[in-house]
Amino acid sequence: MNAAEFDPARPQRVPAPAKINLFLHIVGRRADGYHLLQTAFRMLDWGDEITLRRRDDGAIVRTSDVPGVPADADLVVRAARALQAASGTRCGADIGVVKRIPMGGGLGGGSSDAASVLVALNRIWACGLSRGQLQEIGLKLGADVPFFIFGRTAFAEGVGEALQAMDVAPAWYVMVAPPVAVPTAEIFSAPELTRNSEPIIMRRFATHTTRNDMQATVCKRFPEVAEALVWLSQYGAARMSGSGACIFAPFDSEEKAQQVVATAPQGWKVWVAAGLDRHPLLDWVV
Repeated sequence: MNAAEFDPARPQRVPAPAKINLFLHIVGRRADGYHLLQTAFRMLDWGDEITLRRRDDGAIVRTSDVPGVPADADLVVRAARALQAASGTRCGADIGVVKRIPMGGGLGGGSSDAASVLVALNRIWACGLSRGQLQEIGLKLGADVPFFIFGRTAFAEGVGEALQAMDVAPAWYVMVAPPVAVPTAEIFSAPELTRNSEPIIMRRFATHTTRNDMQATVCKRFPEVAEALVWLSQYGAARMSGSGACIFAPFDSEEKAQQVVATAPQGWKVWVAAGLDRHPLLDWVV
């Protein structure tokens, strides 16, 4: 959408893409208890969809129901209010969310929704905040939010906020969503969790043997995740994303990926998504 076509007074439908962690190493722990990570984030051409309509009365109204998530606790509402506070705008918004990304799946659904709200409302409300300013707001909402505002495939460090753009080969991913929601805090607090992986260097990423340090702990506690991992590992290099529960494996063609999906056990939630190297809203902020 170019500037000539953009009308902030009209409802705007914007994407909120899912992400996967190509690897996830826990390399230490800060004094405040937060874990220090190294990971590679990649977006997918699949995810949630957000509808935003500007209001002139300053109210933030969620127009869609999210089971189990009160409006005041929803990251899209919190993101809009945080942007109001940071920018001083008197505008408000109606916010509707079409949820496709499973909660507790390690695909960044809530964080992506929040990032798309921040980027889109920054434009709709004409706040004029920079990408860096939006990332600072986003980090207070969740560690993955700055990545989606960054908007490119990225090598991440710290708690996930120190980002460097990186190139990754095109890929189509077979995605499996086991019927469980993994509580991230529970996995991070597990006594058996690996917390001392050796740091790696981004430019040598392709030559390193990587893994997801949370995968073994999640599989031990959630057999449905372990079952999905065993099944998908028959066909490719399967790995868990984030703190789980979703599993993915890369393929070099959509056809190969679809052939694997066709063999999935009946009743499983399995689909194909392509890697996405630029966020659809990347050009909406500088």
